[in-house]
Amino acid sequence: MPSKRKDQNSNQLGDVRSQIDSLDEQIQALISERARLAFQVRQSKGEFSHAVDYYRPEREAEVLRAIIRRNKGPLSDAEMVRLFREIMSACLAQQEALKVAYLGPEGTFTQQAVNRHFGHSVHTLSYSSIDSVFEQVQSTDADFGVVPVENSSQGIVSHTLDMFLVSDLKICGEIELLVHQNLLTQARGLDQIERIYSHEQSLSQCKTWIRGHLPRAELINVASNAEAARRVRNAPDAAAIAGRSAAEIYGLPVLFANIEDRADNTTRFLVIGRSLFAPSGEDKTTLLMAGHEGPGLLYRLLQPFETHGVNMTRIESRPSSVGKWEYLFFVDVEGHAEEPKVAAALQELKSIARLFRVLGSYPRALLPEEPQPASSGKSP
Repeated sequence: MPSKRKDQNSNQLGDVRSQIDSLDEQIQALISERARLAFQVRQSKGEFSHAVDYYRPEREAEVLRAIIRRNKGPLSDAEMVRLFREIMSACLAQQEALKVAYLGPEGTFTQQAVNRHFGHSVHTLSYSSIDSVFEQVQSTDADFGVVPVENSSQGIVSHTLDMFLVSDLKICGEIELLVHQNLLTQARGLDQIERIYSHEQSLSQCKTWIRGHLPRAELINVASNAEAARRVRNAPDAAAIAGRSAAEIYGLPVLFANIEDRADNTTRFLVIGRSLFAPSGEDKTTLLMAGHEGPGLLYRLLQPFETHGVNMTRIESRPSSVGKWEYLFFVDVEGHAEEPKVAAALQELKSIARLFRVLGSYPRALLPEEPQPASSGKSP
């Protein structure tokens, strides 16, 4: 009797595998057909010499949102988006890949943001500073750039905002990345660790964990988490705080995983380019503005949004280069600059602002990646 049940189970498993094989064949054929259609789209737009000429982020955002709406499981929305992002990335790169500059080195969270937004079928260019990323895009050596702009617990990356004061590049997209910090080390236990290397923001994001587990360790700031991992790969008395990609690239074990103080620790990145793009249907607009000094300055600048029913989601002030104690404002509002109510508010704002620029109208970030369980390393 047990043997008969075993044979039945084996037959059922064989049937399921045959169905999977058949579906795989269909999926492969459909992906190939999609790639052919994508190539036809490229041809219909003329003989462009660069991939950037036919890349449309608003169209990609529309497609990915539709995928989320259609998804009924069992795969999560984040997994389904990731799969289709890679298909779209590969289709776009059939003859030439997009060139994307990012704040490196290899293994940083910024590189993860590039892959999350553009997929892996792009040519990534690593640079050591935010200034360099802007310069490469401005010079057309890169099609787009990706730079960090704020963290949910540590606040704004001021240098990224300041670059828009001297650059005419545009914001073409945003990425929200759920950031998991890990303790990487060759040490076998915490008692062997004397120094911790990491970027200052990552150290700050893990300060409670460090205080509770390694209170006597020397904390050393470095330019990036990837640099931290590089420094400790041959130092068994040291550890790095970094992401899993850095662990893989530099061959470091994860001693403790997910040590960030907040489980919702999220970093927002901007995609910068040379052009503004059309509305996607769910957009955000970023503005740079300054008013004439005097009582009610900020009130006057914000009044047009209230008048026309435009929702402001963020405001940051930065020192102006014009005079001492004078400030510029970076403002995010919901909607695209071409939408009627946003356009009306911007038109009114132009008439009252001393300085006014639309830095970008771009698709709102898709859902951040879902938290991943610690598949290796201990949990604190």
